Amino acid sequence: MNSAPHLLLQQSLPAISFLENLNPKPKLRPPLQAHNSTPSARKSTPTYVTACAKTTRRRKNPDDYHATLTALNSKGRFPRKSLGQINDQLVAAAEVGEGDVVLEIGPGTGSLTNVLINAGATVLAIEKDPHMATLVSDRFAETSQLKVLQEDFVKCHIHSHMSLLLGSIESSSANSRYAKVVANIPFNIIVLLLQEETAFRLVESSLRTSEYRPINVFVNFYSDPEFKFKVPRTKFFPQPNVDAAVVKFKLKQPSYYPPVSSIKSFFSMVNSAFNGKRKMLRRSLQHICTPLEIENALETVGRPTTSRPEELTTDDFVKLHNLIVKV
Repeated sequence: MNSAPHLLLQQSLPAISFLENLNPKPKLRPPLQAHNSTPSARKSTPTYVTACAKTTRRRKNPDDYHATLTALNSKGRFPRKSLGQINDQLVAAAEVGEGDVVLEIGPGTGSLTNVLINAGATVLAIEKDPHMATLVSDRFAETSQLKVLQEDFVKCHIHSHMSLLLGSIESSSANSRYAKVVANIPFNIIVLLLQEETAFRLVESSLRTSEYRPINVFVNFYSDPEFKFKVPRTKFFPQPNVDAAVVKFKLKQPSYYPPVSSIKSFFSMVNSAFNGKRKMLRRSLQHICTPLEIENALETVGRPTTSRPEELTTDDFVKLHNLIVKV
């Protein structure tokens, strides 16, 4: 069981999308979910059904291979092979357990949804395609652990939907461990299914390479990223042209953020540094202070006075910011 109540499991593929509908299009398709093995985006969606915190014995749904086949066949789609155990691996990577609340983005036919529910989670699923939203709603019509919202994830108001879901859980169970919802929903784990190349860039980009960018500083500032496993392109239906990978981000509590006087000014400085990526920092940051002050700060940080942005770690940027930025 996860120690924190709210988990964010998100599947995001620019080129391999599980958020797509099943209508034939000239773009990459959502992977077929079979054998509990589809890397669909996490966190179940809101189609408001009463959600409860599992106080009664739950009957697990069997392996959903045939259910997935039936769902796809009803839409005139036919898979070429089963997808292994990717869904189980995704749920394990996110540490989903009894009583957790999960936001699933793009449930598709509900293969990952099935694994999440069997793990004891209450799922808020967001599905853009109305046909898929209806399909997954009908498939899990008898459970109170799922809410499906037929909406575009990038346009919906996650906070309000999640607040309503958590409120319904709290009111429906005397044993609920969700006392109240205050301000932002505290997701503590994010699991993303990404193109393999993007996954490596986010997690394993090295200094002094063209792949090292402001997003790497951002990711390491707010989380502890971990590359979990590769998902071959052959595991998707239809098969895309690239492989995928699963990355887990364990979000830091604010008290564990790197110590900067202002997070806003910190990222403003980082972006300015990378805007002139080929320039030395003493030139790209001279709108903040004089080149000499920047050189002195770099020496204090333990970096050469001729350093460029790709030569500094997140901790280096934090130290540099605190030395040259006056808030």
